[in-house]
Amino acid sequence: MPKVTFKLGDVGQDVTVEAKEGQSILDVALDNHIDLEHNCGGNCACTTCHVIVREGTEKHLSEMDEDEEDRLDTAEGLTLTSRLGCQARIKGDVVVEIPKNTQTFRKAEQH
Repeated sequence: MPKVTFKLGDVGQDVTVEAKEGQSILDVALDNHIDLEHNCGGNCACTTCHVIVREGTEKHLSEMDEDEEDRLDTAEGLTLTSRLGCQARIKGDVVVEIPKNTQTFRKAEQH
């Protein structure tokens, strides 16, 4: 089974979990009680599940489609390895970081 490592800077730790091939990064996070926002319900209609892929970008994730590319253009903190957690499907081991602006949003929502 592929492994997904979530870099959770807001709590100062990394969490590695097993994933099923074809599962989205968002689904892996939610199945493992990792807080990853998804205001649109995982429908590629927002950017709150934006993650930065640190390892495994090309071979271990599904290809990005045009809808995801267009949506990511509106994401804060966009990088060359940014993906939407709801759209990126697991094909192998990956390491993803939840960006600080997303973490800040989550903390604000918790208050």
